[in-house]
Amino acid sequence: MRKEERLAKEITEQLGGTGNIAELASCMTRLRVKPVDESKVNLNGIKDIDGVMGVVEAETLQIILGPGIVTKVADEVSRMTGKNVSSVDDEEEIDTSLEGLAARTKAGLNEKNATPFKLFLRKIASIFIPLIPAIVASGLIAGINNVIIKSGGDPESTLVQMLDLIGWGLFGYLGVFVGINTAKEFGGSPALGGAAGILLINPGLANITLFGEALVPGRGGLIGVMLAAALVAFMEKRIRRVVPSAVDIIVTPTLALLITGFATFFILQPVGGFLSDIITKGLLGILDVGGILAGLVLAGTFLPLVVTGLHQGLTPVHMELINSIGDDPLLPILAMGGAGQVGAAFAIYFKTKNARLKRVIKGGLPVGMLGIGEPLIFGVTLPLGRPFLTACLGAAVGGAFQAFFKIATVAIGVSGIPLAFLIHTNQIILYLIGLLIAYAFGFLFTWLFGFKEEMAKNI
Repeated sequence: MRKEERLAKEITEQLGGTGNIAELASCMTRLRVKPVDESKVNLNGIKDIDGVMGVVEAETLQIILGPGIVTKVADEVSRMTGKNVSSVDDEEEIDTSLEGLAARTKAGLNEKNATPFKLFLRKIASIFIPLIPAIVASGLIAGINNVIIKSGGDPESTLVQMLDLIGWGLFGYLGVFVGINTAKEFGGSPALGGAAGILLINPGLANITLFGEALVPGRGGLIGVMLAAALVAFMEKRIRRVVPSAVDIIVTPTLALLITGFATFFILQPVGGFLSDIITKGLLGILDVGGILAGLVLAGTFLPLVVTGLHQGLTPVHMELINSIGDDPLLPILAMGGAGQVGAAFAIYFKTKNARLKRVIKGGLPVGMLGIGEPLIFGVTLPLGRPFLTACLGAAVGGAFQAFFKIATVAIGVSGIPLAFLIHTNQIILYLIGLLIAYAFGFLFTWLFGFKEEMAKNI
């Protein structure tokens, strides 16, 4: 039996069987499942499965499997259950038993107790998570092409121009994809969300003058796009309530897009631009004034955000920095979070005698160095406790270094070693030195006081 088949079978069994899976999705490292009845789920059983690196309890149950394998397992579970990955079966028969009611009540209370800020970031993260593969691939290709040009490559050569088109193409139309996913998140038609995104990036905006000033294509960035797509979804749902079914397909989308279009030109684009300015100027001010201290704090506190999966909600912030100032000084700092994890994992690997823990670390280190930190977080440092804190301390030192030298990226992508391709070419060596510093201090702090062998007994 193939590994993905075994994992899918064992995970499904511990989830309470194929009939207990209401929703199924996956991201880069996590299998996301929403059970029909949470009381039937054996969490400890899932954690004990060989190949599962951790479990996060949120709005959906998130099972950490690691990059690559998670997609294969998701496909196997989909085959077993008959559910499409990332789809919701609205006609699923919900368990009406007392146990099922209790589980759903508990889930409802958990959702009510979630802070508005956490729910907001979770919503933003849900918009960008499906875009991660394309963003990572495009960013890496764009970064490699940037290195080629800065190393003496001819910008007019056919190869360089083709790489430029492949790498930067997505970012020119990212607003369309964000609009589509935003509309989905707010219950609207994806196509209308994409149309709302086009409203803000269309070059034709430059030909329109309002209040004596020409509109600026791209003004408001992804924040403006999300506002416009959320509005078109809202209008679509409200208009559909009063429009007769016979003309719904014509009247509802037309009115929704028309209202959103005018609202975007007069209100949402200026508001989006204002919010974008506040975010970017605020962050730049913090980095300029705080310097080393700002880098230390930002890098040292980033991993707790990764634990919740909310770090993807920062994607529009990174994009706004690139759009407004041409590069992103925040990403190299936050990338040190994963580097601290790598250093801590190395220390544990060399200190522990626990064979299972060594095996998990050996599987998580390569992807950790390539910028995917969840396997090490959920499989190693977080379950052990103290090493998670020493990893954060190592990250803080690396972040302070990146902030001191004002290291910045020209695009966004995964962290770790691959991020070097996205750094300004004259700063690549400095970035790699900072990465090694985070590795070293994550290792040192964990070796000195972050890990004792008795911690591994329950792993």
